[in-house]
Amino acid sequence: MLELPPGLHGAHDRQELVAAIGHNAVRSALANGRLIAYSRKVVLERKRMLEMPTRAAAGLLHVGPGSALTGPTAAWLYGCTAADIGVVHILTSYHRPIRGRAGLAVHSGILDGLDTTELAGLRVVGLDFAIAEVLCGGHRPTVLACADQALALVQPADRGELHAAIRHRIDTRRDPRGRRRAQALMDLATGKPESPAESALLLALFDDGLPVPRAQVPVTDIHGRERYRLDFAWEEPMIALEYDGYVAHEARVERDAERDTDLRSRGWLIVRANVADLRSPERLMGDLRAAFTARRFKCA
Repeated sequence: MLELPPGLHGAHDRQELVAAIGHNAVRSALANGRLIAYSRKVVLERKRMLEMPTRAAAGLLHVGPGSALTGPTAAWLYGCTAADIGVVHILTSYHRPIRGRAGLAVHSGILDGLDTTELAGLRVVGLDFAIAEVLCGGHRPTVLACADQALALVQPADRGELHAAIRHRIDTRRDPRGRRRAQALMDLATGKPESPAESALLLALFDDGLPVPRAQVPVTDIHGRERYRLDFAWEEPMIALEYDGYVAHEARVERDAERDTDLRSRGWLIVRANVADLRSPERLMGDLRAAFTARRFKCA
């Protein structure tokens, strides 16, 4: 069997592939299903057609030079795994109007002077630009999780700088649509939630009008040594909110109960949330408001 050149993550410019292995070989590979046609100018290796880098590479080859991956596609390549990658998003210049196609969204913009880089051989916009674009559209819990993951990619000391850069991109975005919601979501992003579910939980608290808690709050002993780390906490009334995910807590129910008992002895009031509360938060919000009432803390 003829060995195909590596291409770009299994995506090939058709003309370059013909030059490398010949027209007959390309036609044969298409006929036997080893290659599939992405567009008139791009072909893909069938075995890799569902891989995200392959789809992104195909989009770049289709749109051509002077383009870069943007939005959730770029965010995912940076490491923001919460990003919605069902569609590949590409930014290209205004003077190169190219229509999108199934699985590909082409955005027109100004690439000159915009910071871009290469990730795994794929040209992408800067992380700050990508997250600003993500925050202006899409499912709010998902895009907040992306922002938290982006901030978590850098050292804690550098998060303020990245946060400011993303906020600047939002504030100066040429398209004002989604700007207000992006600003509100960015105000909630800290990089501290340890899962997309925790980011979604924080957003649910905000949407319900509750005070925004701190995330990943340490609890120390009298010697200043950290004993526990709370998912979320309101420190003045000493109310903690712990999230029980499917995997993280499934095998540690007994240990969690002992932990909660110790935390209560230290003055903490513990409220627990689970996956079901993300779908229907009424029970959780009621428990939290009852906790605030018990601590005589005005929450709204």
